[in-house]
Amino acid sequence: METRDFLLNEMKLIEKWEKDQKGIWFWERLTRLPFKLLDKVTPKFIQAKIGSLLDELGSYIQNGGEYLTSEKSVLQYFEKKTGRKTIELSDIQAAPVSEMKQVSLELSGRRKTAATLQGASTGIGGLFTLAIDIPAILAISLKTLQEIAVIHGYDPKDKKERVFILKCLQFSTADYVGKSAILNELADFGNDERKSSEVISQLQGWREVTLTFTESFGWKKLFQMVPVAGILFGAFANRSMVSDLAESGTMLYQKRRILERLEKVSSPVSE
Repeated sequence: METRDFLLNEMKLIEKWEKDQKGIWFWERLTRLPFKLLDKVTPKFIQAKIGSLLDELGSYIQNGGEYLTSEKSVLQYFEKKTGRKTIELSDIQAAPVSEMKQVSLELSGRRKTAATLQGASTGIGGLFTLAIDIPAILAISLKTLQEIAVIHGYDPKDKKERVFILKCLQFSTADYVGKSAILNELADFGNDERKSSEVISQLQGWREVTLTFTESFGWKKLFQMVPVAGILFGAFANRSMVSDLAESGTMLYQKRRILERLEKVSSPVSE
């Protein structure tokens, strides 16, 4: 098990990252305004596809549906990268947080490549293939966050854990106010049952999550009006989106695991 000093130092790095995440310039929020107008001229079938995210995210929270990842494959990947025998989730829970972080970043790199190829392929058709890209990038996003959860020893089959994953997804696309609120909601998520229940209650309609996720498609919608530009920008936008959420997921799960470890090492030890 890591020393208390090591864990505290890792927490300082995470707290610095959180502070940087809150420091979004006000003009970044303003860049979203033109897309309220763009939505008015977006074809109805694309608007319907974006709207369907509401049902898909709700279904994911309830039962995981088609988005539930394979725990076995993640355990095998962890074992391959660390040399640790990982037959079940509890085997990962005892691993050092540094190994969890390293494996998360490596596996996320593979998902970024998949997202890049996905964005490029759907960018060929310009704006109209965005209807195909939306559910595809949602699937990659949820898969990435679930894999990060398993790598840190948490079970996505648990409904409460899927709520945490959805909040990570929301965090990666939220503005300054949103990021601050989500960090407050997720503070001590795993150890405070009452607070966890409040977060689940706040997500009853899933609307705030869907809004922040779909807003991130704003620039893609604008550039994918030009098919050739859509190939390059679709690839870049998808890669950037998955990169941001992988970083957010890794840091937020690292924080949870480190706080749990600090609780253990801070307990009085008999001489």
